[in-house]
Amino acid sequence: MKRGLESSVLILVTLGLVAFGLVMVYSATSASAALANGDPAYYLKRQTIYAGLGLLLMVVLSRVDFRALRALAPMLVVTSLALLLAVLVLGRATNGARRWISFGPAAFQPSELAKVALAVWAASYLARRRPPQTLAELWRPLGLLTVVFCGLILLEPDLGTSIGIVVMLAAMLLVAGTPPRTLGAGLGIAGTLGLVAVWLEPYRRARLFSFLNPWQDAQGAGFQTVQAMIGLGSGGIFGVGLGQSVQKANYLPEAHTDMIFAIIGEELGLVGATAVIVAYCAFAYAGLKIALGCRDPFGKRLAAGLTALVCGQAAINLAAVMGLAPLTGIPLPFVSYGGSSLVVALGCVGILLNIAGNAGAKSASVPDRGRRDGRTRPARARDRRGAARPRSTSDVRRVAGSRRGAARS
Repeated sequence: MKRGLESSVLILVTLGLVAFGLVMVYSATSASAALANGDPAYYLKRQTIYAGLGLLLMVVLSRVDFRALRALAPMLVVTSLALLLAVLVLGRATNGARRWISFGPAAFQPSELAKVALAVWAASYLARRRPPQTLAELWRPLGLLTVVFCGLILLEPDLGTSIGIVVMLAAMLLVAGTPPRTLGAGLGIAGTLGLVAVWLEPYRRARLFSFLNPWQDAQGAGFQTVQAMIGLGSGGIFGVGLGQSVQKANYLPEAHTDMIFAIIGEELGLVGATAVIVAYCAFAYAGLKIALGCRDPFGKRLAAGLTALVCGQAAINLAAVMGLAPLTGIPLPFVSYGGSSLVVALGCVGILLNIAGNAGAKSASVPDRGRRDGRTRPARARDRRGAARPRSTSDVRRVAGSRRGAARS
């Protein structure tokens, strides 16, 4: 696949999913919004504003050289940590969680910025250092910073975002060259810590046990999973028709956010659900092609991380809705209702497009092993005059004759 085609696929898939998401958000909320606010298009209008902001950000980031993000990595990390601390104190409580900071009518989710900040910092670190070969190297400083980020996010509480961060970093380490054995051991430790976090929270334990057998407590902890499976099963092959879902009106909680795929399956059937899955597969293929085709070490790792971030979240959401994984609260990228998630996801696409446009640039930075600080320098010829001119035959004879004369003396 030629360069340029990856960008086209990425743009078409992204715009298609955003437009499709607006339709499905309206379908999933029009009835409830009319009863609550008197305006059936209330959620659609808000999501359209977020989509416009996200698309504007995508265009801007696609035109700004992605290498500029490298210098901003420390500032992004510090800002994200400050916001993650602030949301625990100043955040708006919703359903027992503090994940949003309100700014008038708008709300921002700091964990969304934290994912991108950690991706940029990790890409910068892995581009100038040898990839971690042992658990000790993996722990310091990448593992330590990840634990700090995930720990603050778990306090909100938000287990799903923490899982998404781990998936993103795993993809970046794999592309950077970390041995699979070391990476597997690190993921095993992360999984163990995740199980501990689940066990310490009663509602997480209930979700885990309900995942194993949701029908055992279909009116309690397993209610959401059961209703999602009923919605998917009710759609058949072609669905009951757009806007005709029964589950969204009276049965399925969070139908327009985390569980919107169940409404897609009910209204558009197996055909619509399959089309959504294929779209994310195309996104993953284009994003990974961009990562593998990029000659800049920073760009390669960043592209892999952002692709894994978007597609990893999609995979986790789809698995949870279909009953293949416990519910984690992760929205479906580009489709679910949510301003922070949509704007940040579109910003990630903008960075990927810029990496694709600069993937074959001759000015790609390369590691300068002669510098102790490990910084990069632009790739260029060692001498302006170019490569040395090969010696002629007469030059070789003259050198050989001078050696013979020296031997005789």
